[in-house]
Amino acid sequence: MITYAFIDASNLFYGGEKSLGWKIDYSKLLQYLKNKYGVSEAFYFGGVEIHDYEYKYLANETVPIDEVEEHLANLLRQEKGLSEGQTLLINRHLARIRFYKKLDSFGYKLFLKPVKLYEQEDGSTKRKANADVDMTFHLMKEKDNFDRVVVLSGDGDFLPVLKYLKENSKEVTILGRGPRTAKEIRQFAGSSFRDFEYLREILKMKEK
Repeated sequence: MITYAFIDASNLFYGGEKSLGWKIDYSKLLQYLKNKYGVSEAFYFGGVEIHDYEYKYLANETVPIDEVEEHLANLLRQEKGLSEGQTLLINRHLARIRFYKKLDSFGYKLFLKPVKLYEQEDGSTKRKANADVDMTFHLMKEKDNFDRVVVLSGDGDFLPVLKYLKENSKEVTILGRGPRTAKEIRQFAGSSFRDFEYLREILKMKEK
C-alpha cells in the first residue's frame, strides 16, 4: 500500500513550542510516519518571511529557500538603516530558513509560500501564509499516486477533499492535535483519528 503524508504546519504546530508545550524532533516525526504508516512521501506546507525578496508566483510553486537565505544574509551584511529590532527579526527569520533546509535534508518535500501582511480594520497588521489551498491542490494532484493518506491537520476546511478521497477508495488517517481539531474532522475520521499530543514521548526532541 502506497502511503503519502501531508503536513499543514500552520494548523498542527501553530504557536510553536509555546502552543505545543514541547519541541518536535522532525527527524523522529518522519521516521515515525515511515515506520507506523509506511509513508514514502511527506509533503510539508508552511509559510516563510522573505523581506522584499522578489518571489515569482507564476514561475515557482514554492519559495526557493537558498535564494531567500542569501537575500536575508545580504540584508544583515549591509546593516545600514537597520534598527536593532529589524536585525533581530531578520536573524529569527534566517534561522527559520535554516530550519526548513534541515527539513529538506531529512527528506520532507517542502511547499512554502511567502508570509503576507494584511491590514486589519483596527489599523493593525496581521501576518498570514495560509497554505490550505496549496495543500488541497496537491492532495488532488497526487491522489492517483497513493492508496492511503495521513493528514497532519485538524482544519475543518479540508473536509470536502478528504470526503472526496474516501469516496474514491483512498484510506484517510488524521493525525491532529485534539484541542485544535475541528469537530467535523474528528467525526469524519472516526477510529482513524490519532491525537498528536500522545506522541510526545516518541517525537519530543531531547534536551541538550
